[in-house]
Amino acid sequence: MNSKLRIAVHGAGGRMGCRVVDLVLRDSSLSLAGAWEQAAHPAFGADSGTTAGSAASGVAISLPWQGSTPSQVVIDFSVPEAAIAIVESCREHKVPVVVATTGFDDQQKERIRAAGQVIPIVWAPSMSLAVNITMKLAEIAARAWGQQPQQVDVEILERHHRFKEDAPSGTALRFGEIIADVMGQTIHRHGREGRVGQRPGHEIGYHAIRVADNPGEHTIIFAVPGETVELTVRSSSRDAYAEGAIAAAKYVAQQTPGIYSMWDVLGMAS
Repeated sequence: MNSKLRIAVHGAGGRMGCRVVDLVLRDSSLSLAGAWEQAAHPAFGADSGTTAGSAASGVAISLPWQGSTPSQVVIDFSVPEAAIAIVESCREHKVPVVVATTGFDDQQKERIRAAGQVIPIVWAPSMSLAVNITMKLAEIAARAWGQQPQQVDVEILERHHRFKEDAPSGTALRFGEIIADVMGQTIHRHGREGRVGQRPGHEIGYHAIRVADNPGEHTIIFAVPGETVELTVRSSSRDAYAEGAIAAAKYVAQQTPGIYSMWDVLGMAS
């Protein structure tokens, strides 16, 4: 009997989707149940393994649910509109899903939450295990300084490749949410220009840098007069995100309906 976890990858022709396909094919506990893309994608119809730079998989890139082995989990690395469509399709098929896409608007976020009432969903702005550990460290730092938030300057710097479409990154925004939930900052400033005046209390500053092929780098600065703490996490390969998504898929396959974070996957949820 085949006990391998059957995973379908949505966005299989993209940079991240290709890395997930390759790593699924290399993992002896997994099988590639589907590799899904829009019909207009240049790789549509091609072998997913070959497209990912791996050995031929025998699984052609197709439309969702077409020509696929029944999937037990779907991993989504796509764009917001396509991600929402696949989440709602997974809801109809009663299949758990890992949502690794970022850049959702408020209405789209509500649709994900609604789907989470029917199926288990791991939804996180970053699949990187190191990023999520750093988020926990940022929460600890915020709690340590939480009694004097107006005296602590918080700045978030992020770098990504030139092809990234949303700014600041979803990960940077999540760092800000975690810190603000603890320290109470109410102003989220995206860059500064001109005579902006003295830095107000209760502000978090965000700065987005887009350079070449940088897969992702975040620095969180906590500063008070006389001393500074900086938390930096950087990736040298997209595999960090792909491996995290696969860990999330293995986790969500065992869960009941609900919305889960990477902190749940890592056993760090409070």
